[in-house]
Amino acid sequence: MAANEEKQQGHRPGVYKQKNKGHKHGKHRTKGEIERENKGRVSVTTLTKKQRKELGKMDRRHKANQLRKTKKDQVLMEKRRLGSRDGPPHLVAVVSLHANADAGAVSKLLRGEGAGGVVHLERCVSGVGDSFGLIVPRFKQRFTFLNQSTDDMHSLLDVAKVADSLVFVLDSTEGWDTYGDHCLSCLFAQGLASHALVCQGLSDISVKKRVDFRKALSKITEVRFPDSRLFPLDSDQDATLLLRHLGSQRQRKLGFRSRRSHLLAERVAFTPNGPMEGSGSGGPSGLGTLRVSGYVRGRALHANRLVHISGHGDFQLSQIDAPPDPLPLNLTTVRATKPGRGRDVEMQDGDESEAPVRVLMKADPSSRESLQVEAAVDPMDGEQTWPTEQELLDAEEARKNKRVMKVPKGTSDYQATWIIDEDEEEENGETDEESSDDDDGDDLMDEAMDGEDEAASEDEDDEEEEEEEVFSTERGGADQRYDDNMDEAAEEEGLKRYREARSHELFPDEVDTPLDAPARIRFQRYRGLKSFRSSPWDPMENLPLDYSRIFQFQSFERTRRRILAEAAADEDGAMDGWYVTLHIIDVPVSVMESVQSGKPLVLVSLLPHEQKMSVMHLLVQRHPSNTEPIKSKEELVFHCGFRRFRASPIFSQHTTADKHKMERFLRPDAPTVVSVYAPITFPPAGVLLFKQRNDGVQDLVATGSLLSCDPRRVVLKRIVLSGHPFKINRRSAVVRYMFFNRDDIMWFKPVELRTKWGRRGHIKDALGTHGHMKCVFDNQLRSQDTVLMNLYKRVYPRWTYDPYVPSQLPWFKKEVTIEMDDLDME
Repeated sequence: MAANEEKQQGHRPGVYKQKNKGHKHGKHRTKGEIERENKGRVSVTTLTKKQRKELGKMDRRHKANQLRKTKKDQVLMEKRRLGSRDGPPHLVAVVSLHANADAGAVSKLLRGEGAGGVVHLERCVSGVGDSFGLIVPRFKQRFTFLNQSTDDMHSLLDVAKVADSLVFVLDSTEGWDTYGDHCLSCLFAQGLASHALVCQGLSDISVKKRVDFRKALSKITEVRFPDSRLFPLDSDQDATLLLRHLGSQRQRKLGFRSRRSHLLAERVAFTPNGPMEGSGSGGPSGLGTLRVSGYVRGRALHANRLVHISGHGDFQLSQIDAPPDPLPLNLTTVRATKPGRGRDVEMQDGDESEAPVRVLMKADPSSRESLQVEAAVDPMDGEQTWPTEQELLDAEEARKNKRVMKVPKGTSDYQATWIIDEDEEEENGETDEESSDDDDGDDLMDEAMDGEDEAASEDEDDEEEEEEEVFSTERGGADQRYDDNMDEAAEEEGLKRYREARSHELFPDEVDTPLDAPARIRFQRYRGLKSFRSSPWDPMENLPLDYSRIFQFQSFERTRRRILAEAAADEDGAMDGWYVTLHIIDVPVSVMESVQSGKPLVLVSLLPHEQKMSVMHLLVQRHPSNTEPIKSKEELVFHCGFRRFRASPIFSQHTTADKHKMERFLRPDAPTVVSVYAPITFPPAGVLLFKQRNDGVQDLVATGSLLSCDPRRVVLKRIVLSGHPFKINRRSAVVRYMFFNRDDIMWFKPVELRTKWGRRGHIKDALGTHGHMKCVFDNQLRSQDTVLMNLYKRVYPRWTYDPYVPSQLPWFKKEVTIEMDDLDME
């Protein structure tokens, strides 16, 4: 009954129930739908970030320990490999730093059996008499010792470039002398390898004074070697401790040698290519094949790469052999060098007394690096509009058929093309036979009008010429009146006194304007700049002819990174530690003569493009020991990495701008950029600059590092022309002694002027014909002020590169006479 009543009254069940708005399924999905679709799949980036974020404290600690352990194992592996069975012998150079220090006594003590070593080879380094190979079974290591004299500085630097350790022999009282300090300066600038300090004679001192002597000597050595230990060397026990220290000390990495394969020659033989003039066995001017044997160090050595012999040049390889190791760690068996895995090895049968030699690699002539040093120069490469033969014939025919037209004076070439020639009018008149008499009358009227126009144009030209003559006459009259009021004798006397008074006040770039030549001719290669920092200068305009002989990189830094990365990943060739024989072709006999005279032979494998010439920039600092002025473009001797050459550089400021001011002299108080034509070398590399004196001794001038290779670097030479304010007004002044004729003033009129007191202005007009000019400035000048004009021109180094330094200059203190019979030739 109640339900029926509710129904009758209009009440339905659920009318008042809440209803929510339905979800619209559009472009957005719910979080649940996204999770259902991507269930089990996680983005790599999200996963990496999540793991990095959720990495716990202990996990981070374990990860750091693993990285530290991996790096430590790599260092230990490199240290243990040097001097072991799988690596090259530990190369140690003994250097005496004092005249009283005996390096030969140190070598003799290390040879002794009491030191625990066994001498296996004598004279194991070619060109060095006091050298020997030492095997220490107790340490399971092998060493190669050589006693390098300091008389030849360049040989000392070459040996230091490849030596693993240096042993410096000091005096017990003074440490090192002046020349020893000079040697240390050169070695530190080039890059010093691992070293040890040795002193003899301490055992002869009483026990009470021995401690004081060691303290005094340690105080001396702390200046150069703050953390080095001083080793006494008077007994076999001291020698054993020194060997242990050399074999276990940390090796310093030198960037210029760790990225390239290098080798110190231990055996050298020369085979001439053919009979030479004057003798059947060869002569000093001939070429031949040089066979150099030694241990490969650094990177892998490939036969298709070029090799550089320090002081002699770049050469090509024909093949690489693997002879037996002359210094095996196990004395009972002579083990040959292992070739690479999976490589076919050829066998060459030698004499019955010699072991068979394995051929590791032969150079491929198609893929071998070329010896091209300079770019091929074609004189017509710069010509962009050279015509073809057909165009030349057409031009010749057009020249023969060319007609001459008379045009009014002042008519341009474009206007002349619209003027109808008389011949064309005659032709048109002949073809038009049906013309009427009225047309003839019109033609006569046109000719009369043309005659009137020509007469009017001639009158206008005459008027312009008359105006020019009047203007020149008025100007000449004004100049004449100004010159009449000038006393020329007093002017010359004043100029003489002015230049004498200011001779000691000249700026370094200030020059005098010549009296006997026009300034516009004398300084025609110079130009003015509104702002040295922001004014544009095109680096490709008016380049010298030498720039057509060099090479340029689109991006030197990108090329350097790519080549060094490829060299680090390349494992094809003779690996580090292998004993190999290199066959170097087309080598002059002077290289063999240098070895026979007692100089070590150092070879390095060049990276791609390192034989090509370009403009190299070196950042150097003047050495404090040298105080003589070094002029720009003066010939110097360079040590750049493994290279040694002569060149004439230019100096410039080290700035970040696009233009760099040239320095006339090498500054002692600031770093200087040295620009020179030289073979390309990829940094890092140490740089040393020497100057040759008349007596043959070389002075260390500057030290630094290799900066870049950039022929587009703009170096500007600045000159300053000066003038004296003759008459001073509020905003203007009459200036004299800067120029001496009117044409020069008008030529340099657009260039801005400045004064030593900071005023700026410009030339307004010339007064007279003797160089006086009216100038306007931003403020009134002072009577003691000087008006200056800055002019600039781009400068380039001189092309005087010469790699054959030892054969051209007396580098050495001792002269050695070489007989042809002493050469090891076949």
